[in-house]
Amino acid sequence: MSYKPRLLANKQRSLTARFPIVIVCGARQVGKSTLIRNVIPEWPSITFDPALDVGNARLDPDLFLDNHPPPLVLDEIQYAPELVPAIKRRAGMYVLTGSQQWSVLKTASESLAGRAALMDLEGFSLAEIVTAVV
Repeated sequence: MSYKPRLLANKQRSLTARFPIVIVCGARQVGKSTLIRNVIPEWPSITFDPALDVGNARLDPDLFLDNHPPPLVLDEIQYAPELVPAIKRRAGMYVLTGSQQWSVLKTASESLAGRAALMDLEGFSLAEIVTAVV
């Protein structure tokens, strides 16, 4: 299946160029990871898991970030919320993705005020569906 361009892709590019941290939230399966992979494919990406502490990110967030320098995409950040305070203390460019049901994302954007932009991604709009069909 091929990538279907999203109307918010240009907004994502603009936010990534203007803010050191961009938080992309939305419901499950709306295409957050796919959007990011297509907008900034050159950035390394790490996807977190609820059962596995990927790279000991939860146990030692500072060491994890030392081992994974920015720019960096941290996908499904709700599974490693310990990283948010560590990111706050650092300079660098990060894109965080997570479920909109995860209230910590909103808290993270508040704690990163002035440094972070929050973008909410919803399912495909009618315009995106029509464009994809043509």
